[in-house]
Amino acid sequence: MQITKVARMLAAARHMGPELEQKSYTVMALLDGGMLRRHKSWLKAEPPAIVVATIGSLSQLLEKQILKLDSLRVLVVDEVDFLFKSSKQVSSLRKLLTSYSSCNNRQTVFASASILQHRRFRHDCIQQKWTKGDVVHVHVNRIMPMPACLYHRFVICGRKAKHQVLLSLLQSDLPESGIIFVGEQSEKSKKSGQAPSTTAVIDFLRASYEGSLDILLLEEDMNFNSRAASLTDVRKGDGYLLVSTDIVARGIDLPETTHIYNFDLPKTAIDYLHRAGRTCRKPFSDKKYYVTNIILSEERFVLQRFENELMFHCEELTIETQG
Repeated sequence: MQITKVARMLAAARHMGPELEQKSYTVMALLDGGMLRRHKSWLKAEPPAIVVATIGSLSQLLEKQILKLDSLRVLVVDEVDFLFKSSKQVSSLRKLLTSYSSCNNRQTVFASASILQHRRFRHDCIQQKWTKGDVVHVHVNRIMPMPACLYHRFVICGRKAKHQVLLSLLQSDLPESGIIFVGEQSEKSKKSGQAPSTTAVIDFLRASYEGSLDILLLEEDMNFNSRAASLTDVRKGDGYLLVSTDIVARGIDLPETTHIYNFDLPKTAIDYLHRAGRTCRKPFSDKKYYVTNIILSEERFVLQRFENELMFHCEELTIETQG
């Protein structure tokens, strides 16, 4: 949704350019859960110049031959490292790259903030014919994965004190807007009928937080309309505290976010990098932004491993909690 919005702005700006021929550039969004019949009618009535899609929604149209890529000139695959690791999506991605279109007839762009072993990946791109043979690796910031205005902190506490520590941090930090990352619910926990951690955090904040920020929820089990409604609320312009799982760790652009709280540590350093990347997104800003980790004492070595891998320093905070 957010990429479609920006693409339409860029298409309109190009349309208005005096040196370019006056031509309209239609941008079509293929959303998960969209109506095939509606997409088919749209494609027939007004073939788009740009299609923005998830792998799942695009594959569905390609398999049913509602959409064909014969005239495809540019293919951009964002968050490519995640897609290749996703057991649900990797086979569809491979088909898209090799069966539905040829790398010789298009420019292929793979993008991510975290392509590990990029020389090996570049080799695979050529060998598997995902790209042409003259593929180039463009590294935006080779030295520092994290921006200098992003500060990292941690608080060590017991498991039962985590909610109260979070509340104390919110009261002392006074964030303009923030995202609180909570771990995914395990399958064992789901089967036993336990409420997800996100529910516990949301319920606690709604009962205890007395600040002015709106408390919102975004998680994977929510349907498309509920997710869209949450993001609409976030973008209204008022301050927010968004409680979420890693579903918003990649790609989502919320420039007003000044603070990230890792209520649960991410599983990997790459996940930490993407969570941290949800803040410090205003160009040329001289503000300070913060990632704060609420951890158990036995998790300190995990955070140290992230520090070493991503080359940042994490400062310890001492928090006095009430009750």
